[in-house]
Amino acid sequence: MHVVGFAGFSGAGKTTLVEQLVSALRERGLRVSVVKHAHHSFDLDQPGKDTYRHRAAGALEVVVASSRRLALLREFEQEAQLTVHQLIAELYDGVDWVLVEGFKDSDLLKIEVWRPASGQPARYPHDDFIVAIATDSPDALPEPTLRPVMDLNNPDAVADWLIASGPRFEYNSELYQ
Repeated sequence: MHVVGFAGFSGAGKTTLVEQLVSALRERGLRVSVVKHAHHSFDLDQPGKDTYRHRAAGALEVVVASSRRLALLREFEQEAQLTVHQLIAELYDGVDWVLVEGFKDSDLLKIEVWRPASGQPARYPHDDFIVAIATDSPDALPEPTLRPVMDLNNPDAVADWLIASGPRFEYNSELYQ
């Protein structure tokens, strides 16, 4: 399995790029999973649904499955911050690529998504885990870099680069156990 992170500030276009890369990699016959960090309290469930009712009654875990889908909802009795590696370990191990969005301080190799219009600083000058930059304004990068600079608006080129660089992103779960 190959794992790559996407780092950048809110509004830079990470989610859009990840969404487009999922499609681009799937079009190439690859199986893709996504790990997304949520900063705030979130809920995938809806009041009135069976799974919501089971959780509201106190179930710590609810697994719902059909012939096409499985979902696991887990409640933490105390707040817990799982590492990106713990979340990757939860995934189906038969995928080709895992795209990780939102763990900007992780020790994963990452592509920085940066737009000067966001008004936010670039991370690549200070983050050795950033191996490439996807931007809509390469001429506006604040510092020169030897890292590949890709067009944020060309997800097919980013997908091609990922595939060509595949060995670099091979994930070794034994390093994180």
